[in-house]
Amino acid sequence: MAAPRFYCPPPLPLNTNAELPPDAAHHASRVLRLRVGDAVQIFDGLGNALDATIHAINGKHVLLGNLQTVLDTNASNLRIHLAQAMSSSEKMDWVIQKATELGATSIQPVQTQRSVAKLAESRAEKRTLHWQGVAIAACEQSGRNTLPATHAPVELDSWLEAQRASTHKKLILLPEGARALHEQTEVGQDIVLLIGPEGGFTSDEALRAQHAGFIPIRLGPRVLRTETAAIAAITALQTLWGDFR
Repeated sequence: MAAPRFYCPPPLPLNTNAELPPDAAHHASRVLRLRVGDAVQIFDGLGNALDATIHAINGKHVLLGNLQTVLDTNASNLRIHLAQAMSSSEKMDWVIQKATELGATSIQPVQTQRSVAKLAESRAEKRTLHWQGVAIAACEQSGRNTLPATHAPVELDSWLEAQRASTHKKLILLPEGARALHEQTEVGQDIVLLIGPEGGFTSDEALRAQHAGFIPIRLGPRVLRTETAAIAAITALQTLWGDFR
């Protein structure tokens, strides 16, 4: 069984001992019920990780020793920047969790005309912190050492305007997409993937996205739910050009 993993904000310790952050210490002692001598791994979200052994543990403090550098970052060679239309909180959590596991580099929630969930500015900061926690937990579980950048939600139009100058490959998933994903060429290392809400993009939104350089693509003959579309598209991208090959 793999050693339990815990996120520790950078920088990672350079000496022979370290303490887990309070939340991670609570999880290690109260939830996982780890003991002195158990092996763990800590990572900083920037690609660095250390193997360690628990030297002392109680409800609030976990002291680690025998720190050794882990060389494998598990980072994908393909940088996928997911722009996900806002949906219900449960579905957004699911998309962020799975996108993190699948290797997405960044996740940008966008507000669209048909978005089921609309976040006021006063709630957006709290929700963004929650999403970052979801991504951290997904990294801990999956063995990933690099946290995806998880951003606060923005309006689709303002986000599209900012994307106009981007030189990345830009794709929008549309049921009526003119080309299959595998027909794309010159993909490069960075792909911006735009996924619509429940009910899909309006015709105006789809047109504005294409004017901003987004290429309409399809994944197959069936219409996918918003949370399915994001995960299926990332999986397909990793299979065609990423680290699933």
